[in-house]
Amino acid sequence: MDLRHLTYFLAVAETRNFTQAAASCYVAQSALSQQIARLEKDVGARLFSRTSRSVRLTAAGELLEPLARRILADVDTARAALDALSGLRRGRLRLGLVQTRASSVDLVEVMADYHARYPGIDFHVTNAPSAEMAAAVLAGDLDIAIVGLGPRQIPDGLDHQVLAADPLVLIVPVGHALADREAVDLADLPESHQLIQFTRGSGLRRQVEAAFARAGVEPGQHFQVGQIQDMIRLAARGIGVTVVPRSSVFDDSAPGAGLRDALPYGARALRISDEAAVHTICVVHDSKRLAPAAAAFLEVVERHAIRDRADGPVHEADRSA
Repeated sequence: MDLRHLTYFLAVAETRNFTQAAASCYVAQSALSQQIARLEKDVGARLFSRTSRSVRLTAAGELLEPLARRILADVDTARAALDALSGLRRGRLRLGLVQTRASSVDLVEVMADYHARYPGIDFHVTNAPSAEMAAAVLAGDLDIAIVGLGPRQIPDGLDHQVLAADPLVLIVPVGHALADREAVDLADLPESHQLIQFTRGSGLRRQVEAAFARAGVEPGQHFQVGQIQDMIRLAARGIGVTVVPRSSVFDDSAPGAGLRDALPYGARALRISDEAAVHTICVVHDSKRLAPAAAAFLEVVERHAIRDRADGPVHEADRSA
C-alpha cells in the first residue's frame, strides 16, 4: 500500500470533494482519482460513495479513516526519530495550545526557550477547544497539547501532567447585589442572572459548568463569547455575570493584588467558595508515540513548571473568607 494513497484518501475524506482534495495535495484531479481507485483495489472495497452532488465515506471508508491517520502519524514519528540522530537539527512539532492563560507557566516563554534550543524544529500550532485537541493527540494528529482539562476529563490512553490549577472567580458589575462580598457560592446568584460563557467544548466551559453542577444549580440563561477579556468587559457593563480564571483578571506578580480590588473595567472579582472550582491546565501526550521533538518540548515545559512553582506567589490571604 502506497502512503500517498492514504494521504489522498484522507484529503478526500476531509473535504468530501475530489477537486478540493486534489488541490490540497497539489495533483491533478484525474491523478488523484486514479490513486484512490488503486487504493480501493488494494483493500478490496469501495471507500467512497460518489454522486454528482456528494461524496460520502462507505462503511469501509469509515473503518479505514482512523487507521490511515494512525499509519501516517506513525510514519511521521519514525521520521522524527531519524531526525533525532542529527541532534534535533530539523523536524516538526505539532502543538495544540489552550486559548486561556496558564497561570503558573508562561507558554510564550516556553516556546521561545524551546526555539532557542532547537531552532530547526518547525512549530505547527493549533488553537481549538481542549476536548478537540486532546482527541487529536489520541488520534495522532497532534504531538502534544496544552489543554484546560482536569485529569478526570482527559481521554483514556493519554499521559498528562498538571501545569496549573487556577482558581475561578465570579465577575460581577460594581452595582451587583453580590459585589460587596469577598466570597460567594454560585447558588447565591439570582435565578434571573444571565451567564456569559466561554467557547463550547473548551476546558474552561466544562469546569464552569461542573462548578454550577456542584452548587446544585443550573447555569441559567447564557450566551457565548470567544474572548475572556470581552467576557469581563460585558460583565462590567451589566450584560450578565461571568466566571473566569483568576490569572485572566489579576497579575499576581504585582504586589498587593487582591480580589477586593476593582477591575479596570469597573467590575468586581469575587472568590468562589467551592475550592474545587479551578481552571486546570494540563499538558497531554501519548507516551507510546512520542517523537523526539515532542519529548524535548516536554522537558522544556517541565523545566519552566518547576521554576515557576518555586517562584510563584501564594494566595492564602485570598483564600481566607
